[in-house]
Amino acid sequence: MIVKPETLIGWHSKGFKLFWRWRSRLGRPRIPEVLRQLIVRMVRENPTWGEERIAAELSVKLGILVSPRTVRAYWPQDRDPRSGRRTSSQHWRTFVRNHAKVIVASDFLVAITASFRVLYVFVVIEVGSRRILHCNVTEHPTAAWTLQQFREAIPSDHAYRFLIHDRDSIFSAEVDDELGAFGLKVLRTPVQAPKANAYCERLVGTIRRECLDYVIPLSEKHLRTILREWVGHYNRG
Repeated sequence: MIVKPETLIGWHSKGFKLFWRWRSRLGRPRIPEVLRQLIVRMVRENPTWGEERIAAELSVKLGILVSPRTVRAYWPQDRDPRSGRRTSSQHWRTFVRNHAKVIVASDFLVAITASFRVLYVFVVIEVGSRRILHCNVTEHPTAAWTLQQFREAIPSDHAYRFLIHDRDSIFSAEVDDELGAFGLKVLRTPVQAPKANAYCERLVGTIRRECLDYVIPLSEKHLRTILREWVGHYNRG
């Protein structure tokens, strides 16, 4: 059968969506209706409380153990789940602009092989120049593997001061402690706030639009080779 490349890629993407829907068909059960109503009531009666405070109050005073993420899932749409948090006198955008030359940022993205294997791509970017410092691929990202990627990305005589990453569990406390030993202050982005890591998020989108949307990797080695060539092109351009 003769088809266009974009048709084949579209079939692969649609096939993986169906495959993942089948894998995820069970899902996580919802909390009881009474507890959902209680969360909404606490939010409306305490406008200065955030999701962490709500979860703490339920745990300490009622013995109901729910995570802040679960509380946020049932948060009223007309309220901000990050309300009640202290805000800095300096806006985040101003901070990043003023310190761009000494900030690096990191993130993970996902790529799907022809056989529907999920591969994780790790990237580190220098915010001031937008240059990609490091890029690598693995099927099983661990804290130890991630820490090794930072060792390879950041030279010992670096002048960086800050590292931005999200709250993914792969960035464990041990990883952050080791990064502190590198002379870096780790800045974790707020929950559900991708704009706080906007430069790296934009890079992830660029990788997809300019590279991964046009190929179906066959293996981890194949994807690593493709990205190595593309990163060279990106940094030169």
